[in-house]
Amino acid sequence: MCGIAGFVASGSLDASAEASLAAMTQAIGHRGPDDAGAWLDRERGVALGHRRLAIIDLSPAGHQPMKSASGRYVIVYNGEIYNHTALRAQLEREGHAPDWIGRSDTEVLLACIEAWGLRGALAEANGMFAFALWDLRERELILARDRAGEKPLYYGRQGNAILFASELKAITAHPAFEAVVDRAAAAQFMQLGYVPAPLSIWKGINKLPPAHLLVIRPGDKTLAAPECYWDFARIAAAGAMDPTEDTPDLVDELDALLRDAVRLRMEADVPLGVFLSGGIDSSVITALMQAQASRPVKTFSIGFEERSFDESGFASGVAKHLGTDHHALRVTPAEVQAVLPELPRIWDEPFADSSQVPTYLVNARARKEVTVALSGDGGDELFAGYNRHVIGAQIWNKSERLPGVVRRGVGAALAAPVAGRFAHGLSRLTGLGSGVVNLTERLSKVGAVMGADDPADVYARLVSKWPHGGNPIIGGQNERAEIASGSFSDFRNAMLFMDTMTYLPDDILVKVDRAGMAVSLEGRIPFLDHRVIELSWRIPLSAKIKAGRGKHILREVLYRYVPQTLVDRPKAGFAIPIGDWLVGPLRPWVEDLLAPSKIKAQGFLDPLVVAATWSRFRRGESALLPKLWCLLMFQAWLSSSGQHPLRP
Repeated sequence: MCGIAGFVASGSLDASAEASLAAMTQAIGHRGPDDAGAWLDRERGVALGHRRLAIIDLSPAGHQPMKSASGRYVIVYNGEIYNHTALRAQLEREGHAPDWIGRSDTEVLLACIEAWGLRGALAEANGMFAFALWDLRERELILARDRAGEKPLYYGRQGNAILFASELKAITAHPAFEAVVDRAAAAQFMQLGYVPAPLSIWKGINKLPPAHLLVIRPGDKTLAAPECYWDFARIAAAGAMDPTEDTPDLVDELDALLRDAVRLRMEADVPLGVFLSGGIDSSVITALMQAQASRPVKTFSIGFEERSFDESGFASGVAKHLGTDHHALRVTPAEVQAVLPELPRIWDEPFADSSQVPTYLVNARARKEVTVALSGDGGDELFAGYNRHVIGAQIWNKSERLPGVVRRGVGAALAAPVAGRFAHGLSRLTGLGSGVVNLTERLSKVGAVMGADDPADVYARLVSKWPHGGNPIIGGQNERAEIASGSFSDFRNAMLFMDTMTYLPDDILVKVDRAGMAVSLEGRIPFLDHRVIELSWRIPLSAKIKAGRGKHILREVLYRYVPQTLVDRPKAGFAIPIGDWLVGPLRPWVEDLLAPSKIKAQGFLDPLVVAATWSRFRRGESALLPKLWCLLMFQAWLSSSGQHPLRP
């Protein structure tokens, strides 16, 4: 795991190029504290920088930038090719192996590119990666990103240079960078809680989409469009149209493939562990890991004093059954308060998934023991683990039979503030819903579904923080998320597809990457092995959703290793009691960020919307938490930028 950065100038490099590259790589030193490297082709205007977190082959033989055996290619690479040992053996069998210098997967990747070409190598590589490859013969720079989007890669033209990097902070460190906020990206952030690809918060800087590569030729006036090398849309549509038969053999196949995906991700020359929440996904990965380990696996979980948010006991139960070396962290409001000022620096652009806080804290705890940690991310998107996949679809299927005017009226009533206050009061008086996290927020979501016009509108409302309009970005629009419903006969498959295309890479994987890299910890995600993704789309919905619950087939795999009683419970998510803390110990922080004078001076947010949201939340409308957290994360990022106001 590493960090990469660099640029391509329109002409030869001047005397300042080396210092500019050093500034970029130093900005992402946390991604690679073990080594740093630079390579410049001054005549052709190319600069490649690297920061290394040594995982495989800790020797200098893994140093980057690395040149291929023939001297044609130079690469800076972030990630892991998990099947590099098998690829090395294949190259040797075919007579394409160079005289190996070391054991690194970077050297294997370069040899594969020389032997089979870039696209052939990408087709064979099983891993997570983002890299920049300079082809000295063709005089072109190729940027590439892994299939699922585990590793980030930003790029864009600034002045007379094309910049690229693993994180935005490296791009902003280049002297040609101009800080101009993209108001459309800000509006999208406020709607979704993240900035969706290909946008970034900065005008002129894009995210390279997952499973794409981009060819850059020095001197080109315009950038070419990114090229897809693994067509997930085609894979998903084909699998949904002609799924495998739902038989017990399917559980065997998934079990075996997940076991192999975990095995590949257990290779490391540094200490290794796994995150364990006690839920289905992390328990599956932990069980398969422990089953293939020669000693107790190190497991890590996080807990809270508030019982309704605390799942640490479930994690401890699974850990005890599997015999892992378990480490539990209990988080206090003071610890959260201490990390809040660091969030804008860690995530670089506005990011409002509140589970970013416990994710960062558990990564920081794990880093004291290990350098690599596996996780269960991706299971929800592949095997229908979110409430919208089951309950959301059920509500829409029943409500769409009602006359439109009736349906929209009921939806508006459920989404109204009074409904949330009524639900909250009823829960406290009767205990009804006391075990449901964010009860009033979920009631609001039901209202959003009831008030939708069509399946595309249902999905947009379910994933939106402002499902009923009112985007607080001045000049921003409530752009509806487009859903490829035409490719799928079942609305549930359409939602799974959209989650994998958007929410997974732009929210979940951004959260995981930045939280881990901030403390120099490599995260590995077995569910995102491309073979598992492809199999998941051949598995019929009847094997994923059964008896009103998602992830049925994944549960069947887990029950082979862990008793059902230890893991069967309603999904709570990786939530923190942030709502209580915002009106309690964190209130001074909130009121400083949302001060009306500050909001007005900056000129991005509607002061009336901000004031009303905070006032209503203080009065008990907990369903407003997602909106409030978006406002706070935008303001925290804006305040950390050092420019007031930023040019719109």
